[in-house]
Amino acid sequence: MVASFGVGGILGAALMWAAQRPTGALSEASDAWVHRAALAHTVYVPEIRHPVEVNVADGPEADRAAQEQHLQRWLTKRIDTPVPLFDLRAHGFELVGGRLLPDAPGAPCAMLMYQHRDGHRVTVYLRKADVSVPAAFRYEQEGDVGLFYWVEGSTGYALAGSLPRVQLLSLAEAIYAQQQHK
Repeated sequence: MVASFGVGGILGAALMWAAQRPTGALSEASDAWVHRAALAHTVYVPEIRHPVEVNVADGPEADRAAQEQHLQRWLTKRIDTPVPLFDLRAHGFELVGGRLLPDAPGAPCAMLMYQHRDGHRVTVYLRKADVSVPAAFRYEQEGDVGLFYWVEGSTGYALAGSLPRVQLLSLAEAIYAQQQHK
């Protein structure tokens, strides 16, 4: 009886410790970068004159291609992971441009902005993947901003926008499919 009581006490203590233990770096890291993606989206989307650092939408078509190449090379070099530019024209979105942002302490990340013909904007937040963040495709909602995010290879992606979830999912799937072919 004493042995049963002792085993039960140890088992109960172990279960209590597991239940009260902090969720750890995995959820904190995941929540932190997704929150930064939502925050960057809400800060820069309303901007009229300066939504991005490198604007590819203004000027003649020949300049646009050169600006896109410059943007892609610059962001890839700065965040030390490939930054593809996605073609979302089939969904009515054109690339506006991009910018460099701070991510985790001392680490940069990239943000690309796309604008629909009706004026709605979405952003794609790209960062060097953290090994503790799961690769699963997930959805979060922060206020009116929906986010689909995932990790593929060495890059973490977060697509943010104030669009219906189904429309945002369609864009996320298009980005994912293009990323697979690069």
